[in-house]
Amino acid sequence: MEIKNSEFVISAPMVSMCPNDTKPEYAFIGRSNVGKSSLINMLCRHKGLAKTSATPGKTLLINHFIINKEWYLVDLPGYGFAKRSKKEVARLDQMIRGYILGREQLVNTFVLVDVRLEPQAIDLEFMNWLGVSSVPFSIIFTKADKLSASKVKLNVDAYQRKMLETWEEMPPFFITSAEKGQGREEVLGYIETINKSLV
Repeated sequence: MEIKNSEFVISAPMVSMCPNDTKPEYAFIGRSNVGKSSLINMLCRHKGLAKTSATPGKTLLINHFIINKEWYLVDLPGYGFAKRSKKEVARLDQMIRGYILGREQLVNTFVLVDVRLEPQAIDLEFMNWLGVSSVPFSIIFTKADKLSASKVKLNVDAYQRKMLETWEEMPPFFITSAEKGQGREEVLGYIETINKSLV
């Protein structure tokens, strides 16, 4: 897939304020500081499309970007919130769950996982919730440039073993680096395949 056009559309504080449109949506979510904004900018080759920040947990709204006038990339707030009050955490959690469970246009959720870390309980719990809720999802391992290729493989293999303790099979997964552009064609190709299947 070639991305010719990517534009910010709206930041919505609740699902009811998301675009009134039927185009397919692909949500990106992960723990704070997993490299979500950098990955989105890399996929779209549009530096500054999603706001990157040195402070984790800056995305507090549901951000819609229209891609090629055909589908939406949706940047969701992270979970495992950095330095948030209980009230704010509860509000964000309600917003995220409301979008994921209530948005008919959502066709796939990409869960971003830092490939440098061993499997984190918060990521596994979130994916289990998606599975129980019958929400289609894929995993994007980020920051692959920070490790050697052999170490990336070891960590991904360990992640698969951990997930297969409770899952019958692995969801689709991709290994990416926002710095190097790694995984871009694979992720966009996957989105394109889903889009074609929806026609």
